[in-house]
Amino acid sequence: MDTMRERFAAVGSRLLDEDPRLAVVLADIGADGFADAARRHPERVLNVGIREQLLVGVGGGLALTGMRPIMHTFASFLVERPFEQVKLDFGHQGTGGVLVSAGGSYDWPSGGFTHMAPGDVALLDTLDGWTVHVPGHPDEAEALLRKAAAAGDDKVYVRLSVQANEAPRAVDGAGFGTVRRGGGGVVVAVGPMLDHVLAATEGWDVTVLYATTVRPFDGRALRAAADAAGCADVVLVEPYLAGTSTGHANDALADRPHRVLGLGVGRGELRRYGQLDEHLAAHGLDPRGLRDRIGGFLDR
Repeated sequence: MDTMRERFAAVGSRLLDEDPRLAVVLADIGADGFADAARRHPERVLNVGIREQLLVGVGGGLALTGMRPIMHTFASFLVERPFEQVKLDFGHQGTGGVLVSAGGSYDWPSGGFTHMAPGDVALLDTLDGWTVHVPGHPDEAEALLRKAAAAGDDKVYVRLSVQANEAPRAVDGAGFGTVRRGGGGVVVAVGPMLDHVLAATEGWDVTVLYATTVRPFDGRALRAAADAAGCADVVLVEPYLAGTSTGHANDALADRPHRVLGLGVGRGELRRYGQLDEHLAAHGLDPRGLRDRIGGFLDR
């Protein structure tokens, strides 16, 4: 199976052939994947070098001319480092574009904390109007990338990761889907967390919702699932900063008694490089850790 990032390069290159409004802006990262597209469309594949503020600024400038820019690099260099440009060149200027990240929260542990961005979605939450997609499989990434590229002037963030579920699910970029129905609570699995959540809750009478579009937050689906389950105990399992979506869930259930537990990446920095699976276990996001914490919350 190819990775989400490899699929992005293949799909993005084809989209450049199909839509003359699209442009891809890179900061060295990912340039090899767009080498053929750059030869075909040298005026619409732009590599600004390792200058991430310029990456976003060029994208904002292209948007002002009516282009649909797609900007790509590691999440820490796409959202965190040039955050002022994201805030001003798109939000303040009222333009739209597509941010496509790689690296996730800790996809490349040996890169160190400079290449990790567990707070990216929480940071974008401080801005208005961003749609956020978190695919859990390369096929889902392709569908959501195509939707983002075809959007009018919306501001869209597509968060890619090497973490992936074994099989894709049908996604429409609109809301949460129901994977399993039960009566003892609701667990929302975001993107690549789905397989681990399903393994962790195996044999339990709980509803499992699958979220690949997390902003806007699908409060209606959460309310409906809680009503159907007859229980407003909700666990959110996110592959980024723990608690990022708990406020949204609380708002969705504000008119009824409820409990919400937000599971995700902890705030403490893990200073040993290790491997991806070791980071998952250390943050309690592997099936065993999730089963212990979800079970404790739901009294299993």
